[in-house]
Amino acid sequence: MMTIKKVPTVVSLNQEEDQPAGCGRRCLNTCCTIGARMPLYAYAKRPCTKPERIQSYTELDGGGFQPGFLGATTSYASYDDLLSIRESLSSSDDDSLSSGGASDIHDDDAFSLRKHITSEWEKKFQEGLFRYDVTACESKVIDGPLGFIAQLNEGRHSKKRPTEFRVDKVLQEFDGSKFNFTKVGQNEMLFRFEEGKDEESRFYEAAVVEESPSIMAINVSPIDYGHVLLVPRVLDKIPQRMDEASLLMALRLASEVNDPAFRIGYNSLGAFATINHLHFQAYFLDLPFAIERAAWRDVAVSTNDCKVGELTDYPVKTMVFQAGSSLEQMASAAAAACCKLQEENIPFNMFIVDRGMRLFLIPQRYAERQAKGEISQELLDTQVNPAVFEISGHIVCKRREDYDNATEAWTWRLLEAVSLNDEGFDVVRTICVEALAASAEAIEMGRRGAGVKVKAEFESDAPGAWVDFAAVKGGVVQPALQLA
Repeated sequence: MMTIKKVPTVVSLNQEEDQPAGCGRRCLNTCCTIGARMPLYAYAKRPCTKPERIQSYTELDGGGFQPGFLGATTSYASYDDLLSIRESLSSSDDDSLSSGGASDIHDDDAFSLRKHITSEWEKKFQEGLFRYDVTACESKVIDGPLGFIAQLNEGRHSKKRPTEFRVDKVLQEFDGSKFNFTKVGQNEMLFRFEEGKDEESRFYEAAVVEESPSIMAINVSPIDYGHVLLVPRVLDKIPQRMDEASLLMALRLASEVNDPAFRIGYNSLGAFATINHLHFQAYFLDLPFAIERAAWRDVAVSTNDCKVGELTDYPVKTMVFQAGSSLEQMASAAAAACCKLQEENIPFNMFIVDRGMRLFLIPQRYAERQAKGEISQELLDTQVNPAVFEISGHIVCKRREDYDNATEAWTWRLLEAVSLNDEGFDVVRTICVEALAASAEAIEMGRRGAGVKVKAEFESDAPGAWVDFAAVKGGVVQPALQLA
């Protein structure tokens, strides 16, 4: 068994050792939830399709980083500053997805999920539920073409004794004796987030809980403004493993928030998840992440324009999924790829951007290399854990010296230690192409590979041509028929 020593991130106040457990404290377990009335955001039941334009930061800044963009080189002064910036960006609230914009049960004002999350998060801050004030943390953009972001967050560092975490097994059984989200207090919960029965999204101030709820809660050790957790079907006690329904829920959350500053992340076991209870993390950041700005190339595309690609100039080898006319197909393909990675015991991270229309799938081996003693002491001393947000370009530094001296070369060296080698990544590319083909197969009534074309970039007689998908051998796409 392969393990590393790591201090678990404290995401809930009830995770602390001196907190009481069990009933009598309004927890999120069955005893205190079933039959209770809780706020509910019921998102539209109809399929969510691609908006007319993806409002990504790559588009907002013209595809190139601009010094001082959205106050990039300064720490945030206040919540009001952040909200005013977001208001200037999000005039697109009326430019909603075809699923129908969010609507309140009240007739007076249109309901904005984005505004509701931020206002409720701030209320929790005023109630003193966070372990530190994240808005007081210094933040800067590191000089360089990708614009990595560094944050000095000494409050996130814990003096608790490191715990042994197994890092050689992505799929592990749920263990109710360890901390899980049923032990979170309802005072840390924001609202339920579940599929509704109507074709319009609606918010209810109090709705009776009849079955296992999916909940949004604060992360009491936030990385940035509005840091929240999405826990699908909390009472089902699902271990930290990806499935299609949960991924689609996360994508719908991104589309309903409808703000390009809101990104969602996922860490598998072995890729710096420290809680084996299914959850996603998300927060607002009014800056482009480096991974969003990295160049990428198409590898495969379906007839409804769902694409699979890969980054071409980034320190961590990464696959990209981009939705076409169907968010559901992207969810199906990406979830199938994740399930295969889990079966093959390949740890991974996932980063959801562009209001849910694009995601990055990032296989990694950092923890395994750490357990084998293959990571340099220089990198270990930084105490930077390369989880999803760090890999995507938001480096949380726990030491002043690392923050002050951070360069793009240093960041690149840190993240390169995460990446798979070429041979390992070839396997992941194969998995992703086959997952897209399988999702298209379902749409095209069972015809193998129907509706999917791949780039024959490895074929000397047809470099760069699009060809029909037939098979993948040894990580190299082998075309069956070259298209005219």
